[in-house]
Amino acid sequence: MLSRRTLALSVAALVAAPLLTACGGDSDAATGTGKGGSEKVGGINIGPDQHRIRAKKVDAIAAELPAAVRKRGTLRLGGSADASPPLGFYATDDKTRIGSEIDIATLVADTLGLKIEFSPVSWENLFVGLDSGKFDAVFSNVTVTEERKEKYDFATYRLDNIAFEAKKGTNWRVKEPKDVAGKTIAVSSGTNQEKILVDWSKQDEKAGLKPVTIKYFQKDTDYYLALQSGRIDAYLGPSPSAAYHVESAGQSQIIGTLSGAGDKIQGKIAATTKKDSGLVDAYAAALDHVIKDGSYGRVLKRWGLSTEAVEKSEINPPGLPKP
Repeated sequence: MLSRRTLALSVAALVAAPLLTACGGDSDAATGTGKGGSEKVGGINIGPDQHRIRAKKVDAIAAELPAAVRKRGTLRLGGSADASPPLGFYATDDKTRIGSEIDIATLVADTLGLKIEFSPVSWENLFVGLDSGKFDAVFSNVTVTEERKEKYDFATYRLDNIAFEAKKGTNWRVKEPKDVAGKTIAVSSGTNQEKILVDWSKQDEKAGLKPVTIKYFQKDTDYYLALQSGRIDAYLGPSPSAAYHVESAGQSQIIGTLSGAGDKIQGKIAATTKKDSGLVDAYAAALDHVIKDGSYGRVLKRWGLSTEAVEKSEINPPGLPKP
């Protein structure tokens, strides 16, 4: 389990830059120590009392579950133990797991008439848990890939995007390679977004435009300090993290998003279950239901992820190609 200090650092990493560069003012809203015991970062509740958006059981959808799961009455859910706001992290009590992935899984479980039994584990043990039958599902930012489809079934619930984040107020927008020509952009080394940015820079040079100046830093705080000080024009990173930082800190904006898989395919995040477990149809039906009734959209809005919404859940759609 994460310590209180670890949680504080993981959340502070997303808001530290604007806080450190600001002068004076009331810091309560940003630190989570506001009047009346408020536990918020910006406008986002990070306390244990989440007041989650809930759904009601739909008998026709619950009937799609295997009989053994209906009888048990629980959804054995695996999730990553890492601190990754806003997807999944610990609340300020160091015990309660919160985030958009938990909220979406809760909507699905409610619709199916099941109670969640949540187990936080390391990333690799999510799939070990599915393989062994310990978990019925994983809601943990798992991208659909062709390789994973050989062992698992997927019901999609969010787009897998990356985002360009720039200082608030800029009119600059990014849609294609030429939009980043001559810019200084930070990215994490060894990531898929780095590969995409390098490819875009090469395309710009081939077209007679200026290349991208790519910068690397060690910590999230370093990226955001560089952004606020003007040492970089933008930071390219995972869309959920960028959206959370924009919402919680209020000093930046997203100026463009694209698939985490590049321009070849739209990456998608999905509820994951062991292949042929008999559960994927029920998950997809439950997701379609909460998408239609609006509760799914309210959850994404709550965490600043509305731009990653899907119109319907797809079962085993085309995934990222094999390496």
